[in-house]
Amino acid sequence: MLRTDAICELDSAFVPCEFRVKWADGGWEIHQARALRRRVFCEEQQVFEGDDLDAIDAQAQTLVAVSALGGMPDEVVGTVRIHAADDGDGLWWGSRLAVHPAYRKHGHLGATLIRLAVCSAHARGCRIFLAHVQSQNVPLFEKLHWTALRAETLHGRPHHLMQADLAHYPPCHDPMTGFVTGPRRIA
Repeated sequence: MLRTDAICELDSAFVPCEFRVKWADGGWEIHQARALRRRVFCEEQQVFEGDDLDAIDAQAQTLVAVSALGGMPDEVVGTVRIHAADDGDGLWWGSRLAVHPAYRKHGHLGATLIRLAVCSAHARGCRIFLAHVQSQNVPLFEKLHWTALRAETLHGRPHHLMQADLAHYPPCHDPMTGFVTGPRRIA
């Protein structure tokens, strides 16, 4: 498999033919999603030292954005995780949204990951969907029909507790198929 970094070095104009955003269903997808999280949260942002895995990973569902080459899945270039709260009262959480730096301006990957996260939870009984969002990402979430509930500090960084407006997220009953988004560049 040709790595994304190598592709970007060979041809900065290269863009995969499509991206599939779906629930992870293979070990390679989960492995690459966790490696991407380490790259973003440990190396790039230095929020965590060494690894960002925690107890939530044992119960969370991993979602991935997978690039496709020639119609075949190639590499995980985005991820987020979701989980239901333990009380079983319809409260769901999203966390650890990460997109590979080389793909942050392609295909609305972050927005599509957020959409599938909320839509798939909605199909499973979600009545309230929350996330702790890094403050610099609040404008993106607001464009996607989220409301900031309060400012807070997590891991020594400014965040906002935010809630999705479920009226804008119809239930997705087939998260293994998920959504397809194209390679459109955003200036």
